[in-house]
Amino acid sequence: MASNAQTAPAPQPAAETPPRRNAGDSRTSRRRLWTDHVARWLVTAGGLAIIASILGILLFILAEIWPLMRGARVSAEAELWPAGATFPALLTDEYKTHVATVRDDGVLEVRRLSDGAVVHEAVVTDRPLLAVRAEPGQQLFSAATADRAVLAVPLVWQVSFSGSERVITPAVGETVVFALPEDATPIRAHAARLDEQGAGAAAAVLEDGSLVVIAREVEVNLFSGETTETFSTGRAAAPPGIVALQLDPDRRNAYAGTASGELAWWRIDDEQPAPPEVVSGSSPVTALSLLIGGRSLVVGRSDGALEIWFPVRQADETFRLTRIRDFVGTRGAIAGITPSRRDKGFFALDRDGGLGLYYSTSERTLWTGDSPVRDATALFYTPKADGLLVGGTGRLAALAVHNPHPEISWRGLFGKIWYEGYERPEYVWQSSGGTDEFEPKLSLTPLMVGTLKGTVYSLLLAIPLGVLGAMYTSQFMHPSFKRYVKPTVEIMAALPSVVLGFLAGLWLAPRIERVMPALMLMLIVLPLIVLAAGFVWRAVPRVLRNRFPLGAEVLLYMVAILAGIGICFQLGGWWEALVFGGDFQAWLLETSGLRYDQRNAIVVGLAMGFAVIPIIFSIAEDAFSNVPRNLVAGSLALGANRWQTVTRVVLPTASPGIFSGIIVGFGRAVGETMIVLMATGNTPIMDWNPFNGFRTLSANIAVEIPEAPHGGTLYRTLFLAALMLFVITFLINTFAELIRQRLRKRYSQL
Repeated sequence: MASNAQTAPAPQPAAETPPRRNAGDSRTSRRRLWTDHVARWLVTAGGLAIIASILGILLFILAEIWPLMRGARVSAEAELWPAGATFPALLTDEYKTHVATVRDDGVLEVRRLSDGAVVHEAVVTDRPLLAVRAEPGQQLFSAATADRAVLAVPLVWQVSFSGSERVITPAVGETVVFALPEDATPIRAHAARLDEQGAGAAAAVLEDGSLVVIAREVEVNLFSGETTETFSTGRAAAPPGIVALQLDPDRRNAYAGTASGELAWWRIDDEQPAPPEVVSGSSPVTALSLLIGGRSLVVGRSDGALEIWFPVRQADETFRLTRIRDFVGTRGAIAGITPSRRDKGFFALDRDGGLGLYYSTSERTLWTGDSPVRDATALFYTPKADGLLVGGTGRLAALAVHNPHPEISWRGLFGKIWYEGYERPEYVWQSSGGTDEFEPKLSLTPLMVGTLKGTVYSLLLAIPLGVLGAMYTSQFMHPSFKRYVKPTVEIMAALPSVVLGFLAGLWLAPRIERVMPALMLMLIVLPLIVLAAGFVWRAVPRVLRNRFPLGAEVLLYMVAILAGIGICFQLGGWWEALVFGGDFQAWLLETSGLRYDQRNAIVVGLAMGFAVIPIIFSIAEDAFSNVPRNLVAGSLALGANRWQTVTRVVLPTASPGIFSGIIVGFGRAVGETMIVLMATGNTPIMDWNPFNGFRTLSANIAVEIPEAPHGGTLYRTLFLAALMLFVITFLINTFAELIRQRLRKRYSQL
């Protein structure tokens, strides 16, 4: 029976009264919001400040490097039009205030560059002159005379001060006459050299095809002051068609070029010159000069080519004149070459009026342009390498030269360069030398190799010990031991680098040298002892093993390793006698040609590895410990043993953090300075041999920057090395972060 009763509606719950907030809670909430807001802005400002600081450092480094990339600048400075004047050769003082020349009538004439007025004249000879030239690298005119003599006329610029005004006074030295033998034929080419004491030599190629060398020796009586001069003459054959001749500053070598393109080289340091070594060329020689130091010969040819030649040692210990570098001239045949007295640069002028500035070592064409004087007859590169004088008939022009960093080129910084005195092109860093003729060698490649070498050898020790130690500490060691081990390892990171470097260089290196055979024996013995200790521990009955806390087996391994080390030290002498013939260093040199340096890559690897281990260990241990416990428990519950769980579950999951630790350790090793500075020989060599030293970019900066002139080439090159460190670490960290994010994404679903 249907019921007509209606269901009563459910009672509605009474509306809840919201809790009343007192004024104190409101003020606390506003204070918290305000504090959070300020903290957020402070953190943001701090982050932006760090980014701005890094960008500021980068911009500062780039600003210091930028001048290296700029070429030379040559501009007009002064121009004179002395009517009827001729300039067969030019010399000027280092302040570019006066210019001197020797006229065809034998008068040395000095003009003021500011107005062209003649301020000094001196008759240096009454002999008829055939040719006059300014000798490269000296304030010296030489002249060939029609009566078969070579004259050497030294010029000195005396500097004095009248109040604050500098006064330049020319002083003409005594003309030295090198008289040729009476049977000599007319002179085709000549050259002369004098030193500060008046000793010197002159060379002349004659029409009959012979070279005559006259040497002058000067002796001064210490009691009377009387000077005695002695001349000696030597002769040698010369190839036909010689058009240019040069003597080196030491008066030991003579060079000549011929109209057929050949180069001739005589050794003239004996009483009689040796027969010449003759090498062929591509086109006729039209100009010849020697760069500073007298070892590199600049050859100009009729096709506009410019070449650098110098003697190179051969396998049979002889020397051969070898073409090293080639430059492309401007337009026509080379008419004149004038070298710098400061570096390996030179100007070259061609017969079509083209002018160029070149640098030998870096093989750079720094500037090209037109000569301000048409049909120029003389060039002179000023002593400070800051100007060029170009002279012609009735006209003289002075050019200002700004060329602060000619040594730098990409090839010079990162490629092989054939330096003077070397047998082949090489990578070399050698920023300074004992003489002004030194050729700077600024290759950064050996420093990059040294940086990577030190990093690799240190990481070979740090990565296995750091990662495996972190794995054992996190996954196998008893917590009571872990409380002591982890803080102890992390405290290692607090040791100053200078202390580690000091100990490595002065204490560790000599001991490593004495026990190197024993260390090599350890590579065989210690793994065997560790394996034996493992078998012994496994052989102990489980009931007995369970009485020890988890991880106590590490004590057994420590005892075994210490015992193995002691055994290796005791057997080191026997091992050295058995395998290395009683002397490891002699054996190494005889079998491989490698020398053992006391401060080498092994010492650095041990010291720097000790510094890097705490970083890798700490980050890797945190990564292992942060793996979720449920993953470990699930793996063990499914039947996997502890080792399988750690290697197949924990290790992949922790791999992003482990990778981050390795990269942080890599950055620490790349930027390390004091350890590699004190524990290596700081030799910038291209060699991965573990038994010799190296030099890193950071150590090189620390060594060189105190001696580098501010704004100089070396100073800016060191900033370039700093930029390379910046870029290397930035790229490595960026790459590592990409890999870490990929690993994290891959294993985040476990």
